[in-house]
Amino acid sequence: MSTLENEKVAPLSNYVPKIPKEIECSVERTLEVIGGKWAFLVLRELFCGTKRFGELQRQITGISPKSLTDILRHLEEHGVLERMAFPTVPVTVEYTLTPKGQDLHQIIREMKLWSAKWT
Repeated sequence: MSTLENEKVAPLSNYVPKIPKEIECSVERTLEVIGGKWAFLVLRELFCGTKRFGELQRQITGISPKSLTDILRHLEEHGVLERMAFPTVPVTVEYTLTPKGQDLHQIIREMKLWSAKWT
């Protein structure tokens, strides 16, 4: 473990990255935030822009409504996406990546390139 010598900056919102005091092996922590296989597919769709629940369900083959609901809640709790509900009948709900979620794009792109090369 090493120590970073950075000044603390007061966060302007919930999505401002923190400045770690110590650097630890964070691959496991990243995987806890991202979640399972469905999360990668949800992120893939949201990298293209805001989507509604039904759009996500149609575009992700094989995902059940319960699994999609669970992963959307998980990603929202971890600040990866935002859920916007509009007072319509029925209620319209849209999901958008936060800056934290957008920051995952490069990681997932690299995984895609690795898969194309090695599998």
